[in-house]
Amino acid sequence: MIDTEVTNIPFSPPDITDAEIDEVIKAMKSGWITTGPRTKELEKRIAKYVDVNKAVCLNSATAAMELTLRILGIGPGDEVITSAYTYTASAAVIEHVGAKIVLVDTAPDSFEMDYSKLANAITEKTKVIIPVDIAGKMCNYDTIFQIVESKKGLFKANNELQSLFNRVIVMTDAAHAFGAERQGMKCGQVADFTCFSFHAVKNFTTAEGGAVVWRNGDGLDDEWLYKQFMLYSLHGQSKDALAKTQKGAWEYDIVYPAYKCNMTDIMASIGLIQFDRYKGLLERRREIIEMYDRALLPLGIQSLQHFGTDFSSSGHLYLLRIPEISEEKRNDIIIKMAEVGVACNVHYKPLPMFTAYKNLGFDIKDYPNAYKQYANEVTLPLHTLLSDKDVEYVINCLTNILI
Repeated sequence: MIDTEVTNIPFSPPDITDAEIDEVIKAMKSGWITTGPRTKELEKRIAKYVDVNKAVCLNSATAAMELTLRILGIGPGDEVITSAYTYTASAAVIEHVGAKIVLVDTAPDSFEMDYSKLANAITEKTKVIIPVDIAGKMCNYDTIFQIVESKKGLFKANNELQSLFNRVIVMTDAAHAFGAERQGMKCGQVADFTCFSFHAVKNFTTAEGGAVVWRNGDGLDDEWLYKQFMLYSLHGQSKDALAKTQKGAWEYDIVYPAYKCNMTDIMASIGLIQFDRYKGLLERRREIIEMYDRALLPLGIQSLQHFGTDFSSSGHLYLLRIPEISEEKRNDIIIKMAEVGVACNVHYKPLPMFTAYKNLGFDIKDYPNAYKQYANEVTLPLHTLLSDKDVEYVINCLTNILI
């Protein structure tokens, strides 16, 4: 019998304590609530944590990806490759800048792109690849960079910044992966550019928000690049509001008719406290994943492997695949779990199944592996407000439903 004492387990509520609330109050009382000293401090802490020279805080990972593409000069006539198995943000930013979206199917029984198909998708027009660190697990970047190097002869730079790389640029959608590691390197140190999300459902949250970092040693002028992100995120204004508060420093220039996607100090104040807690939050996620694995994997259920000898996920999502079931059966399981108070989800419906991408000419029949991943996938609740008793309840509910 299912224990009915626990009846409401939400999917992914934010883990906010009085410490975050107190810091937000301090920010509001400080008189500085938009981009200011707390945002700048959060950028420094992110850069130190990832071990890169610079980080830029913005209002979302989507903004981070789009501004990176724009600063790289990606636009009409260019092609950008990403996975068919991802959230729309990974591909929508390509459309936003006017480039052509190229979707690659997943490998069989994998949530990652099929790297052989990735290699075949690269053309003379390809400027950027957007891998997706789904569920917080870093992709196989050794293979990605081997492919990029093998196709170097096709690359045609359109500007000086692209010429610095002289190959297809790797810009990771690491919305899930802040804190992940692979082969001794942190997420953010491996790809050319890495974009994180701090949305409310993420491990590390600023309510809304995100950041972009770039790895050290690619010949990039860090100060120049940081300034480009500041210009692009604040209307192309030559001084931010903090700089304009200096006595007599009101005057500024608009050097480019740009965008508005800065982070605020209210958002950053949440993140500063989340940093103090983050090691413990990651450890708790690992404990929950291990509880799920011990109970569910022996039943023949498949799960994304979050931890191994040379990698450690951020543990953002617990992705299950239930063998031998249809899409309809999967949906029925999610409904039955909801009936006993457990909110589940699906990550992800492949992009070619959505109207927007059908209208762009994509057809799910061309992405059979992605469809198979999706059809029997169930995402269980995984967050740091879950008690051991809650996790056991989720396990018992799922087990009883499957039996």
